[in-house]
Amino acid sequence: MTVAVVRFGGSNCDRDAERALEHLGADAEIVWYEDGLPADTTGVVLPGGFSYGDYLRAGAMAARTPIVNEIAEAAADGVPVLGVCNGAQICAEAGLVPGAFTVNESARFQCEPVHLRVENADTPFTRAYDEGDVLELPIAHGEGRYEVRPDARDRIESEDRVLFRYCEPDGTVTEAANPNGSRENVAGVLGERASTAVLMPHPERAALPDLGGLDGQGILAGLTP
Repeated sequence: MTVAVVRFGGSNCDRDAERALEHLGADAEIVWYEDGLPADTTGVVLPGGFSYGDYLRAGAMAARTPIVNEIAEAAADGVPVLGVCNGAQICAEAGLVPGAFTVNESARFQCEPVHLRVENADTPFTRAYDEGDVLELPIAHGEGRYEVRPDARDRIESEDRVLFRYCEPDGTVTEAANPNGSRENVAGVLGERASTAVLMPHPERAALPDLGGLDGQGILAGLTP
């Protein structure tokens, strides 16, 4: 049973994800993208970073590598897949989740703590929380603004596929709490299955006692036995 943490040229959160998962009891393995998924893969993490230097668009080139086809097949079989930051951008570019992540409204790279409200607690990645719970996680991105066509937006809303929204510490969703201009304050979204999820904030950076907060542990627990 292996949680594959996929490394591309430019990934820089793969070791963070591996360490956090192992702390939670998972057998995590960093997998070079050209080597494909291990035969015993039971979960996949696409970590943060700058795959292919974010040329063309963030995640665009990595999304067209053969391993992403393997990940899509695993996701269709119900294997948990979590895309974080650059991993979220890759998943969106590959069509594993609806919408796209574009340049922040500020047109600047932003690195700061944010608050997220749990919108759907009935997923592997949010089963540790209740709907309406507020988490504090860090962001670190320049292209984190979530955009989606109106028809797709209506669909994900009606199908309860918004996973997290940026919010105030008390859970109120406001424009001021939105760090990057994401449509409807969306910070995380689900694919066709609840076992495929992406988010821009970094749960692996809030999962170890020596890093401070532990609010990200419940998200990563969706990949553990």
